[in-house]
Amino acid sequence: MPEKKTLERASKAKREGKSPSTQAGAFVKEQIDHVRQGKHGAKSAKQAIAIGLSEARRSGVKMKPPKKGTTSEATRKKAAQDTKAAHRTNKSPSTESKARRSATSTRVLKRESTKAASDKSLSRQSHAAASRRSAADRSAAAKKGWATRRANAASGSKGSRTRHASR
Repeated sequence: MPEKKTLERASKAKREGKSPSTQAGAFVKEQIDHVRQGKHGAKSAKQAIAIGLSEARRSGVKMKPPKKGTTSEATRKKAAQDTKAAHRTNKSPSTESKARRSATSTRVLKRESTKAASDKSLSRQSHAAASRRSAADRSAAAKKGWATRRANAASGSKGSRTRHASR
């Protein structure tokens, strides 16, 4: 279950007209922080990001599943499953006790490394992801972000990012 401040951050991004991937960024940040604190374990930065995206979809962020050919069929199926889970209201209760499950997961997490959330591994992951996109695609994304910031500044939205709208 995501923290209250994460849900608030995502809903604020939605109100400001930010893209679904930006809204999901709040959930990814939360997962990275949890890995750094040792609350979660992750084998790689990519896994930590995937967990955050899954949580975002389950919380109602309207993210499309990855395009065919970009990821495995299992990943696409999981993304669709997470989107459906956002609409479900009744969750099935756990069969084992919460205390036992908590103790077990804590024991497992102590064996996990926090390297997946290090600055170096996150930088390597984002650099690799960016290199798979074309220059035109990156430029279009930057222009779209600029237009969103400009629209927010015009509507009188107060925030730390409005000072960049005049560029």
